[in-house]
Amino acid sequence: MQSSLTLSIGLPVALIIIMLGLGLSLRIEDFTRVLSRPWPIVVGLGCQVIILPALCFGLVYLADLPPAISVGMMLLAASPGGTSAAIYTHLARGDLALSLMLAAITSVIALCSLPIIVNLSVMAFYGEASQVRLEIHQVLQIFVVAIVPALIGVFINSRYPA
Repeated sequence: MQSSLTLSIGLPVALIIIMLGLGLSLRIEDFTRVLSRPWPIVVGLGCQVIILPALCFGLVYLADLPPAISVGMMLLAASPGGTSAAIYTHLARGDLALSLMLAAITSVIALCSLPIIVNLSVMAFYGEASQVRLEIHQVLQIFVVAIVPALIGVFINSRYPA
């Protein structure tokens, strides 16, 4: 009971606090700079939505993994980035605004791409058709835990820079 409560409440709260802290290191100008140069966004989206799932498919196919693991790997490869991607970007001194922008865009794209990729994976590895649906609340969780707290941090930083 305690571990379930920790995972369902404690982990999201900790992630929200982390993303708020990361947002405090950003300014609105960081996002306008990212939007003024759309090429990195296009490249990132292509890598996240097309190349990563294709590369994962090739690896699990060549490794001849069991179907359940293969579909699970494809699910992970097709999932949008979020909190951990932003943390790693910050630690690597990368472009955090670009990382958050990609997380937001891929979360919206995942509404269509994730069910397609998972359904194709089930057909490829199990040999049978399936109907996997993605509920909107699952994608909204990424926004609530990762994007919204970071944007609140950006707002606080813009209002009270000290």
